[in-house]
Amino acid sequence: MHRFVFIYRMKILTTAFFLAATAFACTLKESVSRGIVIAESKKYEASLYRQNCAVCHGSEAYGKMVDGKPVPALRFGEAEKKSEEEIYQQIAHGKLPMPSFNGQLTEKEMRNMARFIVKDLQGRDIRGE
Repeated sequence: MHRFVFIYRMKILTTAFFLAATAFACTLKESVSRGIVIAESKKYEASLYRQNCAVCHGSEAYGKMVDGKPVPALRFGEAEKKSEEEIYQQIAHGKLPMPSFNGQLTEKEMRNMARFIVKDLQGRDIRGE
């Protein structure tokens, strides 16, 4: 009798685990597939991203570790809470440890990069801001 109860409980736990893992995988896939694939994009801004941003923010803007410190993702998290103008200001003027790109990129390129992050990487509707 005890063995039957044990097997029954194990089946329930195993089923619950697989259901939870499946639910987690579905939400993970949704967040990973958000926005464009930078590596495949022919957009000029994607090229600028690969040249100037990928070294710190990762090749697909999901963040990464640099010198043992986390560099944030640009697709979600804190970056997603910022307006296009706030992102532009950070690109143009920097905010430690991020450097300023003023002088390295033109005004138009910095504005376009802010729009690229909001619209193409985060998938936000800019008209709604």
